[in-house]
Amino acid sequence: MNWNAVAGRYTPPARLAVIGDPIGHSRSPQMHNPALQACGIDAQYIRVQVPVGSVAQAFRQFADCGFLGVNITIPHKFEALDAVDVLDPLARQLGAVNTLAIRDGKLHGYNSDGPGFLRSVKEALGADIQDLRVLIIGAGGGAGRAVAVQSALSGCRQLTLVNRSQAKAEAVAAEIFQLGTKAETAVLPWQNDVLRTAMTKTDLIVNATSLGMKPGDDKLMPADALLSSHLVFDMVYRADGETPLLADARRAGARTVDGLSLLLHQGAISFEHWFGRPAPLEVMRQGLQNAGKA
Repeated sequence: MNWNAVAGRYTPPARLAVIGDPIGHSRSPQMHNPALQACGIDAQYIRVQVPVGSVAQAFRQFADCGFLGVNITIPHKFEALDAVDVLDPLARQLGAVNTLAIRDGKLHGYNSDGPGFLRSVKEALGADIQDLRVLIIGAGGGAGRAVAVQSALSGCRQLTLVNRSQAKAEAVAAEIFQLGTKAETAVLPWQNDVLRTAMTKTDLIVNATSLGMKPGDDKLMPADALLSSHLVFDMVYRADGETPLLADARRAGARTVDGLSLLLHQGAISFEHWFGRPAPLEVMRQGLQNAGKA
């Protein structure tokens, strides 16, 4: 790739990006570019596909081309952890980097998964994590691990971890124990009868898997175990409507939120790292809504 050409062919100039493999589905440009324009910042946010194994090289090329920052999505969040010069303590605890800020040639790595999750729960569900008993399905890595660790660090009342590989969930639970949090943490097998019992003692259910992203995906949990008292956070979002989990939860009378809320608040936190000022949240929200309509 001719990186100087990439940076220079845009008006305003490309100075921010999101990387992934693949990356064409990302709605981040439709969220960030209206924000940049609203704030009078002469920069453009673009998508760049970066293959696995090339993250460190890509970061250096972004820095050489005068970029201000980068968002990192699947599958690069772990690779990015080892590719930065300065690692934020929370990103170290959460075990992944999804936001890069470039300052004076130095690569600063942050994680907005956990903080974005907290903001989403507060705004969309009207709840504070420290008041909740949290059940996370897909807690073995990536965003699920970040949400699990963030919930524990924020003092949730109870934390239950479920994952297809129970060993991976047990590893996350062990890491949480090492952090010295007070959260009562349990690891359960992903079985419907076990979930039925666990859901009677749960306030917030989080889907951190990719199930529900595509038509025909398996059910995450038994729909008849969902209660009107549940809060349901599906980190998946779909362009063609709500996910099956959220449809089941809505029919049960539960309060729900999908992954677009998380994307919004992650984006706002990235903006704050890049520019040291509050993000224009409503402009960004409208950009995502317009992208969904398109």
